[in-house]
Amino acid sequence: MDFAFDARTEELRGKLLAFMDEYVYPAEAVAHEQRARLASPWETPEVVEELKAEARRQGLWNLFLPDSEYGAGLTNLQYAPLAEIMGRSPQLAPTVTNCAAPDTGNMEVLTQFGDEQQRKQWLEPLLAGEIRSAFAMTEPEVASSDATNITTHIERDGDEYVVTGRKWYISGAMHPDCRIFIVMGKTDPEGSDIRRQQSMILVPRDTPGVTIKRAMQVFGYEDHYHGGHAEVVFDRARVPASNLIGEEGGGFAIAQARLGPGRIHHCMRLIGMAERAIELMCRRAVSRTAFGKTLAQQGVVHNWIADARVTVEQLRLLVLKTAWLMDTVGNKGAHTEIQSIKIATPRAVVDILDRAIQLHGAGGVSQDFPLAELYAGARTLMIADGPDEVHQRSLARRELKKYL
Repeated sequence: MDFAFDARTEELRGKLLAFMDEYVYPAEAVAHEQRARLASPWETPEVVEELKAEARRQGLWNLFLPDSEYGAGLTNLQYAPLAEIMGRSPQLAPTVTNCAAPDTGNMEVLTQFGDEQQRKQWLEPLLAGEIRSAFAMTEPEVASSDATNITTHIERDGDEYVVTGRKWYISGAMHPDCRIFIVMGKTDPEGSDIRRQQSMILVPRDTPGVTIKRAMQVFGYEDHYHGGHAEVVFDRARVPASNLIGEEGGGFAIAQARLGPGRIHHCMRLIGMAERAIELMCRRAVSRTAFGKTLAQQGVVHNWIADARVTVEQLRLLVLKTAWLMDTVGNKGAHTEIQSIKIATPRAVVDILDRAIQLHGAGGVSQDFPLAELYAGARTLMIADGPDEVHQRSLARRELKKYL
């Protein structure tokens, strides 16, 4: 593996770093102030729309999508350092560059598995940033760490499918521009192959029978920029049969294809979050005095900063290796590495953020610094896209198989 970034990556890194310094970081406080004055917390602050227009003008748009027909055509290895930079402001930067989940994963699904009409109707406006979307998979009444447990039914009725079920933590569903759900449910609940029972289908948000019950909080945060997380009820919601994505029984495979890139994107952004935490730690350490010395002169602070730097360098190398393998041997060939980064990265970044919060004292848990919100996001990623324990189980089985 070549550790040097290619010319295109370097060019985009330079543009993105300048965009972050000139536009994104200054807009964080502005967006917070504007949101407080909005009639609804789910409306978009004006500064966000301004940043989206500027990002698009600069060509910093849809960088996540490797399909050159629809996206920037970057490889995972090229996109990795860009996602890391965006992770330094995870609420704003991915949103204003149209690289925010769950839209990214939904666009990938439509690019890979959608038909021409589905791409025309839903993918194109998503790529243009004209609408938002949601991905409805997790359910409150079953252990969703095992996706074969889902109970939502997708039943064929003539030229339509009828969708019935209850979902929660459906990211993006609270956003007023959310127009479409990709829903995973069972079309063949009694099928002999438990991984062929599921399908995915497009359900417009305004479909009769679709009800947004409530917004779900994450450690008290509502994650407004990404459209929040909602509990959604589908009560015999009818959609045309043409809204099925791919074939009946293909939902589990589509979900796996969607989650692979999603997991590495999360880990890339987590490294950026850790870098932001280290920067804040260092700035705080040299500016605060306790017991006659700056915090930077306290031995324990030295340990925290040194350990954080070592950890970030290790994680970055593993994430870059994973991205390289995904590009060269495919997601299946990189399965071990994808699971490894999914286990290692959130856990380590949570620890770094915890130390940064400690160094900031009361300020660390306040709204005056981004650390508390970064911590909530990082801690959540030990659950999202499959809890750590599921990945540990699978990874251990693969290792043990070599000796059986």
